[in-house]
Amino acid sequence: MRLVWQLIAVVAVSFLGGQGLMAVQDNPWLTLAVGLATAVVGVVVYAWVVRLTERRTVIEVALKGATPALTWGTLLGIGLFGLVIVNLAFLGSYTVHGLGSPLGALGLVGFMAAAAVTEELMWRGVLFRIVEGWTGTWVALSVTGLLFGLAHLLNPHATLWGAVAIAIEAGGMLTAAYVATRKLWVPIGLHLGWNIAGSTIFSTAVSGNDTPQGLLDATTQGHVLVTGGSFGPEGSLYSVVFCAITAAIFLVVAHRRGRIVPLGRAARAAHTAAAASSDKAARLPA
Repeated sequence: MRLVWQLIAVVAVSFLGGQGLMAVQDNPWLTLAVGLATAVVGVVVYAWVVRLTERRTVIEVALKGATPALTWGTLLGIGLFGLVIVNLAFLGSYTVHGLGSPLGALGLVGFMAAAAVTEELMWRGVLFRIVEGWTGTWVALSVTGLLFGLAHLLNPHATLWGAVAIAIEAGGMLTAAYVATRKLWVPIGLHLGWNIAGSTIFSTAVSGNDTPQGLLDATTQGHVLVTGGSFGPEGSLYSVVFCAITAAIFLVVAHRRGRIVPLGRAARAAHTAAAASSDKAARLPA
């Protein structure tokens, strides 16, 4: 039942935050405020429901080390998306026409903060973490990554290729970031940075959603495998390759740190040991 209660709690915050964002979407400042508030409330509610249902210290959202982890995760997400855009621009598939809407970009930050935090709490914090305790890391990564990709088939302009790309990029890279760190801050930062770069900075579609104009007035054109088409650059082969490489690096780090949970009856014990190790490390002085 812990899976059910935790999902209900996080989904409730996501739903209510989404309704709030829709109500204020014409006001960038209020959109920013509601989005950031949704993100904060999401973390607080997640910590509360996990502590209540599992009776443990919720180390994956511990505040110690959160700021640097969130910061470098966000910068990495922006950098990865920027690398995709650089390659598109080199091929003539991304063109900047001038300055876009700085005020609109401000509102997008709030919207993307709410989405990144609640989705990571739901998919990595609840689903992956609990399924990993049953099946081990590799099975849980594959299953939850596939489900994450399939969930995006409900998005506007969704395609099967776009779902596969999301499964690899987000389902693979973001989950690998969690496995390597055993904290949610880096994957939240990665998710946030990627979405902010796509919408707020480079003004592209995000997972098939046509967002308001960001900082740049720009257009993409070219073959769908290069640009991602109407789904956005997340459907670009460049995104898939760069994110797959990043995921592989995180998984190598996770393996070296002994954080890959094996398949079998020992999975739960190994998962508990890994959590205890991370908890101990979190208490050590920086």
